[in-house]
Amino acid sequence: MRADAVRNLDAVLQTGARLLAADPSTPIATIAAEAGVDRRTVYRRFATREALLVALANATLDGAEQALDEARLTEAPVAVALHRYVESIVSVSRRWPVDFGRLESGDAATDERRQRVRSRVDAFVDRLVAEGLLRADLPAGWARAMLDQLVSLAAHRFPGLEPPQAADLVVDTLRKGVGTR
Repeated sequence: MRADAVRNLDAVLQTGARLLAADPSTPIATIAAEAGVDRRTVYRRFATREALLVALANATLDGAEQALDEARLTEAPVAVALHRYVESIVSVSRRWPVDFGRLESGDAATDERRQRVRSRVDAFVDRLVAEGLLRADLPAGWARAMLDQLVSLAAHRFPGLEPPQAADLVVDTLRKGVGTR
């Protein structure tokens, strides 16, 4: 792919993520205009709105998988892995802010990939509980929901926090809110 085509694709995806996060019904023409490309350029790459959503979902999943891999969730000491994961996923969430829980892609392969990512995080939260970093007496799913909400809060409501600061705050809040005493 030519360098200008790569730049255009990145601009469309970044702009699409930002605009769709604010308004899931944003038209393709609006995304194209904001990205500085002609809408025909978008439609040459993405024949349908759904194709654009699948591309955005996959770009987000690429970032999430990289964050999970770099955190070394199963190998690193649990507290270190948690901080690494949060620091990375805050950055991913800021780069790809659209909520794909509300914008299902409709693509089986992408949805399966999303489920694998969710399962990896679920298994890590189970490890946090098993190793005593988080309380075991909470309702099922509570600690995971708290982690997701704290990451979202740090990423989007407090964009001035650098990712390491955001990770410090999220981990501290998570541990003190649902951590062992």
